[in-house]
Amino acid sequence: MLLQRILTALLLLPLALFIILGPATPVFAVIVAIAFLASAWEWMRLSGLNNMAARIAVLLALALVYAAAGWSRDPRLWAAMALLGVAWWVVASAWLRHFSFGAAPTPENRRLKLLAGAFVMVPAWAGLVLIHRTVPHGHWWTFLGLAIVWAADIGAYFAGRFLGKRKLAPQISPGKTWAGVYGAFVAAGLVVAIGGWLLGVHDARLAGLVVLAAVTVAVSIVGDLVESLMKRHAQVKDSGHLFPGHGGLLDRLDSVFAAMPVFALGLWLLGVVQLS
Repeated sequence: MLLQRILTALLLLPLALFIILGPATPVFAVIVAIAFLASAWEWMRLSGLNNMAARIAVLLALALVYAAAGWSRDPRLWAAMALLGVAWWVVASAWLRHFSFGAAPTPENRRLKLLAGAFVMVPAWAGLVLIHRTVPHGHWWTFLGLAIVWAADIGAYFAGRFLGKRKLAPQISPGKTWAGVYGAFVAAGLVVAIGGWLLGVHDARLAGLVVLAAVTVAVSIVGDLVESLMKRHAQVKDSGHLFPGHGGLLDRLDSVFAAMPVFALGLWLLGVVQLS
């Protein structure tokens, strides 16, 4: 399983680098929107929406939101969408403490989960596009933000595997441990310190970036746990079967959805980048 995960990741990495570093921001925004719409399809499955016509209608509505937001050049709108995402993940962290809420397959719970999906998908897209269009080095800051999530995932995996004993959330995701959390913090901190230095941050803001990485990782873990909770409610192991050893697209992006609004706003508050 580990070898399969590594091979899949190695195959996906060049594609991810090309998407992040290659195209101009409008093209990047469209590509990310398409990926997020595919994730939304999986989210609807976990939410219990099985009617195909209803799924297509929700997907079209989300696509219209992306298109409408894409017309705006006002960075304040994009920042507001990212802030909405941060607010949602604060609420979501409370949901994890009451994990049985929404478990019953009722129409009301289905609607709540679909609404939650909007607060997941739209702010994350806004955060990524906001970073990508910033000056200077927006493309590279986008890569660094995603690298923080990837490094945290790797650090958590190995720390949890070799040192993990105390469970983080056994009733939601039995495989996650507190050792994995600490490993994620260490790996992400190293990546952001090196990346920030290479991107020209050589003053006290570099320490701020390390703190931001820690907050970003903490929120990304909430995102991971929320998706695990959704899967537990839906009684499925993976959101899909798109990537061998990795599950569906939503399984790969759950942490990204939570992390990007936080990272985008943090970069702006630190004065590391300018919104354009």
